[in-house]
Amino acid sequence: MSGKDEEFREYVVARGPALLRAAHQLTGQPADAEDLLQAALAKTYLAWERINDRAALDGYVRRAMVNINISWWRRRKLEEYPAEHLPDLPARDVPSRGEIHELLEEALARLPVRQRTAIVLRYYEDMSEPEIARALGVSVGTVKSTVSRGMAKLRGDVVLVRARRDPLPQ
Repeated sequence: MSGKDEEFREYVVARGPALLRAAHQLTGQPADAEDLLQAALAKTYLAWERINDRAALDGYVRRAMVNINISWWRRRKLEEYPAEHLPDLPARDVPSRGEIHELLEEALARLPVRQRTAIVLRYYEDMSEPEIARALGVSVGTVKSTVSRGMAKLRGDVVLVRARRDPLPQ
C-alpha cells in the first residue's frame, strides 16, 4: 500500500462516520447516503495529490457530496405525487426521542435540495453562513434567506404533524 493509499485510508477511517451522517442528512435515505459518500470519496481519492491543505479535506468531501447530490437530484424523475387530502393518523402521546428524530428526518427529506443542504451545513455541520456561501457558491444573503425559508417550512411541518397527531375535537 502506497503512502497516498494509507493516508487516504486513515482519513476515511477517522472521518467516515461524520461524513456519512452529513450524507444521510443530504439524501434522507441511508442507502443513498452510502452511495453519495462513496462517490464523493472516489472523487476525493482521485484528487488526493492536488489537495494541499489536508485540514480542508472535510470541506472538499462535503462540497463533492453537495454537487453529486444535486446532479443526482436533477436526473431523477418525479416519483411521488402530492395528495389532495392528508391521511388521518391516530392520535398518540408524546413522541419518543427516536420518533422525534424520525419526524425531523422526514421533514428534512421533504425540503427542496438547496434548503435541506443549507440547513444541514448550518445546523448539523455547524458551518457559518460565509462558509456555507463559499461551499455552495452563493452569496451570504442567499444562504440566510434559504436557511430562513427552510426553517419556516420545518416549523410548519412540525405544526402539521402535531395537528395530524392531536386533532382538535369536532
